[in-house]
Amino acid sequence: MPCATPERPIRASCRLLTLVSATALACSDAPQPDFTVSSAGAVQRADSAGRAATTARVDATRRTAIVNAVEAIAPAVVSINVTSRRRVAPRTPWDMFFVPQGSERLIQGFGTGLIARPDGVIITNQHVVAGAERIVVTTVDGRDIPGRVLGEDPVTDIAVVKVDARNLPVARLGRSADLMTGEWVVALGNPYAYMLGNSEPTVTVGVVSATGRNILPTGDQAGLYLDMIQTDAAINPGNSGGPLVNAPGEVVGINSSIFSSSGGSIGLGFAIPIERAVRVADEIVRSGAMRRAWTGLEVAGARDMAEWRTAGGVTVTSVAPGGPAARVGVQAGDVLTAANGRALRNYLDWEAVKLDLHVGDAVTLSIRNGAGSATRRVVTGDLPSVAAEKVTLLRDLELVTVTPAIRAERDLRAPDGALIYRISADVGRATGLAAGDVVIDVNRIRIRDAEQLAAVLRAMSPREPFRVTFERGGNYHFVDLSF
Repeated sequence: MPCATPERPIRASCRLLTLVSATALACSDAPQPDFTVSSAGAVQRADSAGRAATTARVDATRRTAIVNAVEAIAPAVVSINVTSRRRVAPRTPWDMFFVPQGSERLIQGFGTGLIARPDGVIITNQHVVAGAERIVVTTVDGRDIPGRVLGEDPVTDIAVVKVDARNLPVARLGRSADLMTGEWVVALGNPYAYMLGNSEPTVTVGVVSATGRNILPTGDQAGLYLDMIQTDAAINPGNSGGPLVNAPGEVVGINSSIFSSSGGSIGLGFAIPIERAVRVADEIVRSGAMRRAWTGLEVAGARDMAEWRTAGGVTVTSVAPGGPAARVGVQAGDVLTAANGRALRNYLDWEAVKLDLHVGDAVTLSIRNGAGSATRRVVTGDLPSVAAEKVTLLRDLELVTVTPAIRAERDLRAPDGALIYRISADVGRATGLAAGDVVIDVNRIRIRDAEQLAAVLRAMSPREPFRVTFERGGNYHFVDLSF
């Protein structure tokens, strides 16, 4: 029976019924849901079902690609706790009297790592584990596992940490080469880890601000930050070594550095392309160190920023005698305009090309000189210092003789001498010497090669004092020692 009467028009009555009681809808001619003619309990059940459906729809909208990406990668993100020693420097005049000379203190550092293999191979930044004496890796599920450094490469700022564990979750790797400026990315890590109470990584979101960024070197920057991914996703101290992830849930970079005047994120973060990080990590796992490819040439700008060219190529300043470049006719004064098809605007572009070369790879150079244009194919080799014969002293010191090729490789001032190729941490701390130093004089005896230095040191009497003069960073220094 229709519910409308002259006193109650349909429109008004239906609106009123809707506001007053759902059961009054029974007088409508339109078909009604079954619950409208059922008991009050059925109505409550229907209301619950409606709320559940609404909640399900809201949950579906909350589950974005970013949520899925985080769920996929977070189990493979670890916190890295590093204990190392740092030499205590006097801070006040009183410290000169009360702080023993050469004293050291233990310091704690934190960073992040990415599980690359289920057997416990972890990729992180080299600056996270530099000088580590003790490493503890904390997984997302809260386990603390001792770790050790398999190898590190300061040039690319990549290191590999190993833990004794199996069946660890690993991340899915993507490609940085096809990243688009403006696409969403997620940074995972453990910022200010010592202040946070659990092991779950922090998630920050932003976009790819730029790709292929070359960061100008500074005085305290050991590595070369080349072809970097720039993002405005917040990266803070402790995020170093964590993954940068795209929306499909693939790792595209390893968070490494920020520009900041305050020490915190201001939206200028940088990540190492994942292809480079994996290549370096694979080399470290395979051989324990990164084999750097050598071309045998140096270009303008490496030592003096004023020598930079803004366009048109980079000028070859020196060519190592008998090196790969010399063998194919490259000469000082040649201008390199491209390498493997990449235009060279300044020396950082050239360094970026070299950074991704394996030993034995060929690099095709486009050259301009007084005779016109030419192309040269340079096949890279091992660094001369790596290939050179080593002289070992007391198992703590490996020396190589400085040759013209090594002098060009290391950009040395000294024409000869003994290069410290490897030195143990204990001997380094005790003497102040470091790998890369070139010993040129011991007690005013001119050192010409590695064998001579080894013979001079072996001839020293116990507790006999001696002075070592050495080159470091283009400058000469000395240190007084005794056995």
